Parts: sequence; C-alpha cells; structure tokens
Amino acid sequence: MKISEIARDAQVTTKAIRYYESLGLLAPARLGNGYRDYSAEDVRRAREIRELNRLGIPVERTRPFLECLEVGHAHADDCPSSLAGYRAAIDELTSWIDALTERRAVLVQRLRHAAARNFPLQPDDLEAIDMTDVHELPANLPVPEDDGAADHLPGMAVPTIELASSTGETVPLHALGEGRHVLYVFPLIGTPDADLPDGWDNIPGARGCTPEACDFRDHYEDLIAAGAAGVFGMSLQEAGYLRGVAERLRLPYAMLADTGFRLAETMGLPTFQAGGKRFYRRHTLIIREGRIEHVFYPIFPPNEHAQQVLTWLREHPLEAAPRRPGR
Repeated sequence: MKISEIARDAQVTTKAIRYYESLGLLAPARLGNGYRDYSAEDVRRAREIRELNRLGIPVERTRPFLECLEVGHAHADDCPSSLAGYRAAIDELTSWIDALTERRAVLVQRLRHAAARNFPLQPDDLEAIDMTDVHELPANLPVPEDDGAADHLPGMAVPTIELASSTGETVPLHALGEGRHVLYVFPLIGTPDADLPDGWDNIPGARGCTPEACDFRDHYEDLIAAGAAGVFGMSLQEAGYLRGVAERLRLPYAMLADTGFRLAETMGLPTFQAGGKRFYRRHTLIIREGRIEHVFYPIFPPNEHAQQVLTWLREHPLEAAPRRPGR
C-alpha cells in the first residue's frame, strides 16, 4: 500500500503519516525498490493515533496504546499503560480547565466592575448616545398570540400593594390618585454582565424591553397631554437596578419593582418561565380610580407600544367634570 493510500484510508495527510514514522509509531515494510509498503495493520495504527489525538492526546503519547495492539489486544486501551495515558490526558485537561476557569472569573469580575462603574453612565456620556439605536429589534421576532391570560383583568380592583420605585419612594398602586395611570409591565431589561436566558429571542413577546422603555420616554409628554396622569414601568427586577436603568435611559417616569410577583399572585397577571426562572409577560394596564380600566395584551412590537397607548388615550378621552351651578 502506497503512502497516499494509507493516508486516504486513515483519513490523515501524507505529512502526518511521515510524522508518525519519524516518531517510530509506524514501521512499514520495504519493497525491493526501496519504496514503503504499508499494511492493513499500519492503517489501523494510523487511525488509532488520529482518534487519540482528536481527543487531545498528543501524537507523541500514543505509543502505549499502539504497544497494546502490538502484543495482541483487541483494543488499544486494554492495557494498564493505556489507562494511565487516559488519566494523564484527563489531568492535563483538568489543569487547563482550572486555568481557564480562573481566567474567566477574573474577566467576569473586571466586566462587572466596569459595568458598575459605567452603569448608569455619567451625564456627559449620555449626551453622546444615539438614542435611536436602542429602538432596533432583531428581524423576524415571533409575534405573541392572545392566550386569554389577561381577559379577567378589566374592571378588577387593584389590591392594596405598595411597590419600591426607582425614585427611592414606594408607590401605592391602589391609591395612585385621580385620572388614568399607565402601568406597562415587561419581563426583563438585561444586565451588562450577563446574557439573556437561552432562546430569549424565540419566546414571543420577550425581547424588546429597552426599546419599549425608550418609546414611553420619547412619548411621555404626549401621553400626559392625552390624559395620562402618570406612567410607570414594572418588572421583577430590584429597584436599585431599575434606578440605574432609569438614569441610563433618562426615563422621565418611575420604574417599579415587583420582585415577589405580588401583583401576579393577587391579580393573576400573565407570566412565563424561561431558563428555570419566572418572568412577567409583557402587558400594560390602564388604572383609573383603583381599578383596571383597560388592558393591552399581547403587545407587539414593543418599540411602538407607547404610541399604541397614546392612540387609545386620544380615542377615549376622559369626560370633563361638569360645571357647578353659578360658575
């Protein structure tokens, strides 16, 4: 068998075959004209070297496995010396893993420190942000369908609950005061040092919390002019983090933290599971005099939702209070 033939059968290069020979791992017979003559056993040995090397065992350390075949064993790892070769390779990989894990931990720590130092950004840095970029969403996001999870909410009284706010205050949802208040509920605004749960973009309605927050920011004055007495965002994230979000995005309204899903438990607000954790489904409540007047659910696209709320407010104006006699 020629060198080109063994290389083909063993699925390696001719250069690799020559290297195996230089290490004494292959010893083909010689023909009368001096050409090498490779055998089926040489093919088997070359395949074994290739497979072991693919697993991370250097070519130079495959000799104990080949010697195991030479003495007649059916498998190259039937000998104690072969098992020792496995253990040595595993120990080396473990050392690499430990070193890489340590390096990764240092990088994560530096990332978190940098994120904490720059999140929220300083006011001077904020001026350099092109705020329109945050409105961009990945193409072909799945559109959520109405599963009826919010059908029971219109007309329901808001329970006596106070939530921590990004302003440092607590907000009594049951006593927001006169007029209409917009409470948009979102799943999660991602942190700088962590990825979103696996498959987040494939969950209908999950992606788009930052664009939605910015859309409410950009149309905040229009919403107030259209009759909204106040606007709030709400998620399961802690108030301290939401404070950073509000500052970074320059939100003119407060973000509320329902870390214990209190509204979900008392009102049956829609939620979903992802990555082993629970999140709020995206929806918006119009609260008026302590009751749910209207519900937006499902919501899509999130980066245009504030405009959808604005249209509804304009189409459903509050009636002016009647004049008292003599005035």
